[in-house]
Amino acid sequence: MSVQFVAESKLPMPWGVFRMVGFEDTATGKEHVALVYGEIADGQPVLARLHSECLTGDALFSLRCDCGFQLQEALRRITEEGAGVLLYLRQEGRGIGLLNKIRAYHLQDEGADTVEANERLGFAADMRDYSLCLPMLRYLGVEQVRLMTNNPRKVKALEAAGVQVVERVPLQVGKNRHNEQYLETKMDKLGHMMTDSHFPKT
Repeated sequence: MSVQFVAESKLPMPWGVFRMVGFEDTATGKEHVALVYGEIADGQPVLARLHSECLTGDALFSLRCDCGFQLQEALRRITEEGAGVLLYLRQEGRGIGLLNKIRAYHLQDEGADTVEANERLGFAADMRDYSLCLPMLRYLGVEQVRLMTNNPRKVKALEAAGVQVVERVPLQVGKNRHNEQYLETKMDKLGHMMTDSHFPKT
């Protein structure tokens, strides 16, 4: 596997002090990060989140998606749990990249949904590769995870890569009037498991 450990440091965050573990995919040149809290190499199933980079949601506070809300909620839950790991994967726009994501947003502004927009640009609905998670988790000593996700495809992809998922933990936050159609499309076309009753009012 081409993903290799590079460096590690402490990272104080609003929720607590994490270990920031950096990896490089030498085949693509992309850099990925694991945010680790507490003891996770004890053989017990670890509360985990695979979070694909979303500049607009994570850093620019976009309301078009639920990504930034999920990132913060996952980190909060990990510290509340006392231990866990979040893999921050450089797979912007479900793998199509930032500029193509902006192009897709433009198509959405004109009426396309998130899947249609990607397909009109010549991409699959989801281009992400989760096989890179295996060497990252193995380096961290993690063999079993309780995965925070609404996406059953992510569970299957992680298991296919060789990681045992013992539980899927719903992560339903951030619904608002700007992303209602986006969330409905994720449910209808991508199989995400979400219900209105699970979303806190915003």
